[in-house]
Parts: sequence; structure tokens; C-alpha cells
Amino acid sequence: MADLNPIHAWQRMLAQPNESRGKTVFVAFLTALACTLLVSGATVLLRPVQTANRAAETQARLEALLAAIPGMSDILSASEEARLSTVVIDLASGRAAPGVTPETLEAALLDTANWTPLSPEADVAGIGNRPDFAQVYLLREGDAVRLMILPVAGAGYNGPIEAMLAINGDMETIAGIAITAQSETPGLGARIEETRWQESFAGTRWQDAGGEMRFAVAKGPATTDYEVDGITGATRTSTAMTRIVRFWLGPQGYGPLIAAVKRGEF
Repeated sequence: MADLNPIHAWQRMLAQPNESRGKTVFVAFLTALACTLLVSGATVLLRPVQTANRAAETQARLEALLAAIPGMSDILSASEEARLSTVVIDLASGRAAPGVTPETLEAALLDTANWTPLSPEADVAGIGNRPDFAQVYLLREGDAVRLMILPVAGAGYNGPIEAMLAINGDMETIAGIAITAQSETPGLGARIEETRWQESFAGTRWQDAGGEMRFAVAKGPATTDYEVDGITGATRTSTAMTRIVRFWLGPQGYGPLIAAVKRGEF
């Protein structure tokens, strides 16, 4: 009868020569199992620390972005009651996305089902597919939204342009912008990172009373309430910025959210 005693089996395994294939495979298996258990245990134990660090990193990045938007420091310090919150938005409905949090947003966007293909006519910003969810930041004073900070992105002349666009609480005027990533031509399109150009966004309107999208980067100095100053010698970058802002403040972007806030439903 076969000896099924595990202790005896272990002793027989140890008694085999070190060059034995069976012993080598067995030791490799045990080593891999031990490493897996150690990594899994460390992941579980460190998860609260990782979550806290991620939250702190996000807060620090947000504060840096806010500081980079001209005029934001004055807005933030204007009221002691103002508080900043983060929420993940379902762009189609303009409401908080059910079941998606800032912590789970990255994983949610790995699923291609959570992206919406855009037709060439609708794809004003040149992004191809629009994420169904976006993380936005709200500055509230009591129940009122004083400021809304929205991530925007689109195709520039040399590559993607990413920015944080701040909207005033009236949901009709832009408070400021901070370019967070770009690869435009140095000395020309790359001037979108200059503070002076970004300052020209403050107070700009993006649509008229009839709801028509009017925002534009001018070909020279801004001459209407719907324009920001142009960038000399950077026509394509200027056009790209016009399209990016128009897309994200329109119906395919944050339009539903802006409408909900204006109605006092958010």
C-alpha cells in the first residue's frame, strides 16, 4: 500500500539529490508560493497606507494646479467657508457617476465600454473617443458652487494638450486655465504655458444668450467677451485651443454638468 503520510513524503523529497528534476521543480514551486503569499500579505497590509498616500498626492497636485491658474489664490482665500471637493462625473448625465469614485476611476477607464466613440463631426477636440467619466473639483461656499475646475484635453499641433479649466460659479464665465501638458513648438505654440496668455482667460464667456458657442482664441488681441488673446505665429495651436475649450464646454463634454449646476441640482 502506498505511504500517504505527508511527513514521509517530505522526507523522501529532501532525501533526493539536489540535481533531481523533481526536487528542483518542487523547491521552485515552494519559493514561488512563499513569494506570492508575502506579496499578497504586504499588499493587504499596505493598502490603507497606499490609499492615504494617493489622496495626499492628489491633494498636493490639485493645490499646485490651482496655484498655477492666475487669480485662483484670491478666489480661494476670499471666504473661510469655502471648501474644495472632488467628484467623478458621468459626462452624459452631468451627475455624479454611480459606483465610480476618484479611487476607482482609473480602473473604470481601463474598460473600453466606458468610452464613447465620437463621429468626425462631433470630435471637435480631436480625441477620437471620449471617456464617460471625469474627475472634477468643486469649490463650494455653503450650498453654492463658487468655482468648478475641469480637466480638458485635445489634439494640438505637435501632440496632445492637457489643461485644467476653471469656471466661475455663474457657470457663464471662465475663471482661468492652467496648461498641464503640451508639446507645441517652443517660442510659438508652447507660449500657451505663459502666465500672461493664461491670464487672458479670466472673465471670458463661451456662449451667447441664445446658447451658441462663441469662444475663440483671437488672431490678435481679444476684441469681444468671447475671445482670449491670440498667439503670434501659432495659428494651429490657437485653433486647437479654441476647439478644445468649445468641445469640453459643449454638450459632448461638461455641458450637462454646467446646466445641472446652473439649475441648482448639483
